[in-house]
Amino acid sequence: MVSEESPLLASTAHEAIYDRFASYQKRWIVFHVSFRRGTDEHRSVFVQATFVPSIPQIAKDLDLTHTIVSLSFSLSILASAIGALVWTAYSSFYGRRSIYLWGMPSLCVGSCGVALSTSLQSLLFWRFVQAFGCAGALSLGTGVIGDIYKLDERGTVIGVFFGVTLLGHVIAPFLGGAATKYWSWRNLHYCLGAWGMLEILLIYLSFPETSHPGTRGIDKVTRRRWIHIAWVNPMSSLWLLRSPNLFAVMLASALMINTAYVLLVPMAYTIGVRYGITNEAIIGACFLPNGLGGFTGALVAGPLSDIVVRRWREKRRGVWCPEDRLRATWIGGLFIVPLSIGVSGLITTYIGGPVGFVLNILCIYANGVGVESVLNPINSYNVDIVHSRSAEVTAVCMASWSLIMSTTTTLIIPSIERIGVVWTDIIAAVLAVIGQGIIFLTIRYGNRMRASMDVGFSTMENN
Repeated sequence: MVSEESPLLASTAHEAIYDRFASYQKRWIVFHVSFRRGTDEHRSVFVQATFVPSIPQIAKDLDLTHTIVSLSFSLSILASAIGALVWTAYSSFYGRRSIYLWGMPSLCVGSCGVALSTSLQSLLFWRFVQAFGCAGALSLGTGVIGDIYKLDERGTVIGVFFGVTLLGHVIAPFLGGAATKYWSWRNLHYCLGAWGMLEILLIYLSFPETSHPGTRGIDKVTRRRWIHIAWVNPMSSLWLLRSPNLFAVMLASALMINTAYVLLVPMAYTIGVRYGITNEAIIGACFLPNGLGGFTGALVAGPLSDIVVRRWREKRRGVWCPEDRLRATWIGGLFIVPLSIGVSGLITTYIGGPVGFVLNILCIYANGVGVESVLNPINSYNVDIVHSRSAEVTAVCMASWSLIMSTTTTLIIPSIERIGVVWTDIIAAVLAVIGQGIIFLTIRYGNRMRASMDVGFSTMENN
């Protein structure tokens, strides 16, 4: 078990593991996983974000209500939760590269299935398959970065990873809205399937295995077959949430992410209706500020969290406390996130015309900055304290977020219809403040929380 202040050691044999790849190779790997998440999160984001502006058109084509079509959005979030657990559990056994390759066919088939859907049942099924196939991008990418970068470097790199891939938030909704308006939502999903086939080729030709030598489950199998199929329980990773630390930061981050969903999912029915916007391409473009904000927040929060870790370690004369990284969340979690959504609700309700619209766009941008400035330190913290299972702990958090969001997204539009935009947004803002309070308690009592339940925490010797 790691203590609150684990000794900072000099260069050890363990640190030599991070020298397996030259700097240029590491940059290529990060580009690869960013592109992979940029494609998969453009389909966990691209598939999700391009889908939201398409909801009215899909509802019209399939003769369904908007609320019913939005169920497929919630179902795809559930699929992402399950898929993330499955892919990362098997990545610990077979390695990162193999799982990247295995996930792609599901995505390609699912995308084509969505494009061919003619009923609610087929739409729901193929959306599930599509989302399941691209579910491992976030967790696997974070795990790969943990494989190749040291403790005081990975926050910055994870920030770059999130920043680059969040460009998907910038372009996906706009392209989805434009494709729906001027082309076809069906053709858009055909293109996503073709994109997945291109990705299979790139990974097969140029992506190396990054798992630490001898740590994969298959490396420990004494009698291996040419095609070795093993059963790995994907639900076993959920036991990591027995740790109060991991559960606390997961819940806090979910409350932050919830604010983005409350702002973005009902966009066509809040900002669209309030300011008379009916063009799907314009509604999709309203997502751009949130993606740009996330891009900005991720690039700033990554280096900031590394700086915070180094400075607090210097204050302690060279000893490391894992929770120091969480101190980088304060500004985003306590001020930017709750204020951005609370003010947006007030503006939408009370300020009309171009002024109200522009102010809302600024709030959407600020929300992206705030949410990512909280998520980035939390994701790095999870990798820090359970480094040997970095992909799995990221998947557990992602799955938990997805399960929570799959529930809350079904309540957003009914809540707006029942109590209004202002109170729905204020409730989300209050929940975000509660989330930051949970982070504060984790910083303050992190040592006791880790001591109460050891799930294999890392130390400086193995981090």
